[in-house]
Amino acid sequence: MTETIHNRIAMLRAERGISRRQLAEALGVHYQTVGYLERGEYSPSLHLALRIAEYFEVPVEVVFSIRPFPRIGAEHRTA
Repeated sequence: MTETIHNRIAMLRAERGISRRQLAEALGVHYQTVGYLERGEYSPSLHLALRIAEYFEVPVEVVFSIRPFPRIGAEHRTA
């Protein structure tokens, strides 16, 4: 049984206006690989995870986690 690796790749791409194909070309992977990563169907190697974080200029833990990321705005909800 494998653990799910959660990621924020789609959110980071959207914030920067980058397509899957553009990210794939920058990383040297097939554009479908980016889709598999975003959907959690594929866990990246450590090398690829570090390259993705470097591409977005953020620490790797901003992009990847073993726990689900909190929903945006979740901490600001009122009861």
